[in-house]
Amino acid sequence: MTDTLMVSVSGVRGIVGKDLTDDVVSRWAHAFGAWIVAARDGERRGGGATVVIGRDARTSGPAFARAAIAGLAAAGCDVIDVGLVPTPTVQLAVEHHRAGGGIVITASHNPIEWNALKFIGPDGIFLDGAAGARVQTLMVEGGAGRGRAGKVTMDEGAIERHLDAVLQLSAVDVDRTRRRRFKVALDAVRGAGGPVMRTLLERLACTVTGINLETDGQFPRAPEPVPENLGELSALVRRSGADLGIAVDPDVDRLAIVDENGAPIGEDYTLAFAVRAVLGGTMERRNAGTTAGTPTRSIISSFHRSIVVCNLSTSLVVEDAAREVGAQVVRTPVGEVHVARAIVRLGAVIGGEGNGGVMYPALHAGRDAPVAAALALELLARTERTVSELVAAAPRYTIVKAKTPRGPALEPVYMALRQRFTDAQVDTQDGLRLAWRDRWLHVRPSNTEPIVRLIAEAPTGAAAQQLVDEGRRLCVAS
Repeated sequence: MTDTLMVSVSGVRGIVGKDLTDDVVSRWAHAFGAWIVAARDGERRGGGATVVIGRDARTSGPAFARAAIAGLAAAGCDVIDVGLVPTPTVQLAVEHHRAGGGIVITASHNPIEWNALKFIGPDGIFLDGAAGARVQTLMVEGGAGRGRAGKVTMDEGAIERHLDAVLQLSAVDVDRTRRRRFKVALDAVRGAGGPVMRTLLERLACTVTGINLETDGQFPRAPEPVPENLGELSALVRRSGADLGIAVDPDVDRLAIVDENGAPIGEDYTLAFAVRAVLGGTMERRNAGTTAGTPTRSIISSFHRSIVVCNLSTSLVVEDAAREVGAQVVRTPVGEVHVARAIVRLGAVIGGEGNGGVMYPALHAGRDAPVAAALALELLARTERTVSELVAAAPRYTIVKAKTPRGPALEPVYMALRQRFTDAQVDTQDGLRLAWRDRWLHVRPSNTEPIVRLIAEAPTGAAAQQLVDEGRRLCVAS
């Protein structure tokens, strides 16, 4: 195993052929299978443990799927193979089959030479720290098979169940969206999302003009759906006269939006739109059902108890959206699993990350681009506004990101920052976040590199840059 293989609580990733080989994949899958079997044995359940496996469109995916299946079978697990599907489809399949867990073979938005194994627990959520550490220990220890080789079956209905579930969400008024006959430009970066997203949009009566919808894994551009990578989609929106453009990442758990003028609006707006779609639509439905004699105070107060969960580096546009509908924002450390666990623990209405990942627990607590697309169209249909009008109606911010070498200790840096900004609200869940009403600075150690990440947001780029510069100066001075 190489020194550059990147291991986190929820999985393992690396460069194909260097860090990840068939043997490495098989051994990690065997360790995960052993963890599943041990959990089932501990619960004293009869029969074999079951693991769902799926993959994105990367060219190394089929070989790695075979290697992972072999490792799981050797550990005594039965395997349900859902094939080439979005990551959230695998998460939903774990829940549907009441499986012991799942593996997604995907490096998400990483460059084309990467791949990864992501491990899902029996609740359809990626593994947390304790479970991930146990799998890693089992990988190091190794171990023989269970004697009983697990069986392998195919599940060809996973995508269909996923799309059906999205269209049955109470927050999505399918008929209203269909009446709008939206024109949508779609870029799936030749990952797993082309056929899935096209089918969903067409079921919502959208006219779809697409690029990069093939599922061959030959990414034509950097795969992350950030504004600098969406030039071709922006041109397609303008050329086709689309109402909006939609871009997804290779494993279809993140979604970014381009407005009707061809301007990428930034991934944080995906979650902000979803918050408005869910909670604003709920308010509309409740108000429509209110009789003249019903006190409005009880209706309004119920929204003040609604919770939206996002991580510490998510934009203030999400807080503004939550404030509009009377919801409370709870922030967590960076990482999807942290947001998902908080959503479940707090009974949150919706949550997600500022990278375009919407997590709507009415379906499941995982990032889901089909859900995000349906909610964005719902908001446009209900408000009868364009994307640019929705963006213009709320405050705008600029985010600036930087990094600096990490010293032997960060506590002196945090202390210096707190002494410099004594008027800020302080959050120490994940590094240090200093916040004011209209701006913030987040300084945290990278989980994957020996660096400190600095990210700031403010009403202007100059103000955000000033916060980052001050943070960097104190990092160097300490």
